[in-house]
Amino acid sequence: DRMNDPVNPQTPESTPESTPEPTPSADAPVPGGPADAPVDGSVDGLDPTTEAIQDVTAQVDGMAREAEAAARPVDLPDLSGSGDPGAGTGIGLLGDVDLDVRIELGRTRMLVDDVLKLSPESVVELDKAAGDPVDIYVNGRHVARGEVLVLNENFCVRVSEIVGRVPDSDAG
Repeated sequence: DRMNDPVNPQTPESTPESTPEPTPSADAPVPGGPADAPVDGSVDGLDPTTEAIQDVTAQVDGMAREAEAAARPVDLPDLSGSGDPGAGTGIGLLGDVDLDVRIELGRTRMLVDDVLKLSPESVVELDKAAGDPVDIYVNGRHVARGEVLVLNENFCVRVSEIVGRVPDSDAG
């Protein structure tokens, strides 16, 4: 078999015992390595992992060039509130935005069995006493407390305390 080996040809008189096989030096090209790669820059001579890495690197470089070309400064309007308040600038732009306002009279915890027993004559006891302030929530955020009033046969709430006030933007 060794006689037909093109890498280590042996004659009938040379045997493995008599002639040691040559060991590749550190400078010798490795078969299938970079020295065997075509000079024209193609990757046909590289292993599939190296080809995949080079493909991904080229794609990332292309995407980075596209992103850099597409990036440009954006001119944003000044919403600081300076100018005529009636001109529809600054915070005045938000004047007609609907907000969800919820007034919480009190809370309680009930078992499912107790909820199923509720009827039109049932009374549910809350965790607040009559006359305690109610909590006012705007978009789920607790913003104030107040007292319940009746005005023209409708319930309403008089705000008595603001909680967690948002700092003014022009203070500073």
